[in-house]
Amino acid sequence: MNQSQTYDLCCRYHGKRVRITDNQGRTHVGQITKVDRDMVWIRPNNNFGGYGLGWGWGFGPGFGYGIALGAITGIALAGAFFW
Repeated sequence: MNQSQTYDLCCRYHGKRVRITDNQGRTHVGQITKVDRDMVWIRPNNNFGGYGLGWGWGFGPGFGYGIALGAITGIALAGAFFW
């Protein structure tokens, strides 16, 4: 998936709960709060293991934490994984 496709997909899923896999193999689960041409920000969802592996910050109000679009290898709606 190239960066343009990733950007379009993140824009389509803005405001929804997603599961993002990065090129380091980490999984991030949360709600997309902001998207620009370089980064996507997700707010972790503690009910569904929200911060992914190795991330312990980004709680509270605001955008959450950013993930570079170039580092994303996969993105899917989290509803497809959590019933």
